Amino acid sequence: MDRVERRKAGRVKTSLKARWEGPLEQQEGEIVDLSTDGCFILSAHQVKRGELIRIEINVSLFLWGEVIYEIQEMGFGLKFNVTGEDKERLTEVIEADKKAGKNEK
Repeated sequence: MDRVERRKAGRVKTSLKARWEGPLEQQEGEIVDLSTDGCFILSAHQVKRGELIRIEINVSLFLWGEVIYEIQEMGFGLKFNVTGEDKERLTEVIEADKKAGKNEK
């Protein structure tokens, strides 16, 4: 059976430190793939599907998103709720990360 790709925006592999905050705790994790629509965060801490998370990327970009799935002891997928200026800033972060990745050997 073929898996249907539901993502609208292409994701890029990355390694960005992130801080996230749910209703009960604040934690750190690592974003390992990222798009303007969402990301996957490596984190052993528990979250629940449907939970709203506030995430901080690169110490200056704060975004809200909804947990769309979680893999116990590994991490979770987050769908962003961003528009306007925040989406533009997120696009800039993605583009800068792509350029930095091309220059590394």
